[in-house]
Amino acid sequence: MGRIADNINMIQAEKAEAAKRAGRDPNEILLCAVTKTHTAEEINEAIKAGVTDIGENRVQEIVEKYEKVDKVNWHMIGHLQTNKVKYIIDKVCMIHSVDSLKLAKEIDRRSRENGINMDILIEVNAAGDKAKFGVDTESARSLAEDILANCENTRIKGLMTIAPYVENAEDVRPFFRRMRELYDELSQIEHPNLDFRYLSMGMSNDRIVAVEEGSTIIRVGTAIFGERS
Repeated sequence: MGRIADNINMIQAEKAEAAKRAGRDPNEILLCAVTKTHTAEEINEAIKAGVTDIGENRVQEIVEKYEKVDKVNWHMIGHLQTNKVKYIIDKVCMIHSVDSLKLAKEIDRRSRENGINMDILIEVNAAGDKAKFGVDTESARSLAEDILANCENTRIKGLMTIAPYVENAEDVRPFFRRMRELYDELSQIEHPNLDFRYLSMGMSNDRIVAVEEGSTIIRVGTAIFGERS
């Protein structure tokens, strides 16, 4: 078994332990392998080791790798410009990084043209970090309501956040806890195009805390593939 497969097995085992500590079913937490800068060969090795979902930060990398990678669910997890939506709308199963009505409308328009419904997550900047994208926690509800009122071919499936990078993962627990509270609050909105199932939070350095606080998708790159080139 190769290094990538070993890492995946370790991450899945740690995820299961963290879930059990929190009284959760490990199977309700999806491992999304983050493949930014990594080759199609490395991605295929991860897929052979059981990865079913991969996350890309850049549109260009999705386009370049799409035909070279074995069958897998693609997630767009990075910042998405409206003029790039058309390149990935027929390739990804979910867009995690919706932080404006303008972007949602473009996703909706392209989805309608392609005869599909696109699953999206609203990106929330839980820590108010000026270096990161996402709406603040106070604006998430109004953005969700605006999208529901204006977009027929998008389905809001939950929320995503990127926590600040810290040495001690315990320091981000309050942000993850606030995200879970916001998730529970917004999931009460009744609309046919809102069906909260995913709370996408937790990366290589803080994934265990994220699972303990209710994450249902952890986005892990470095702990699987090693440092980016």
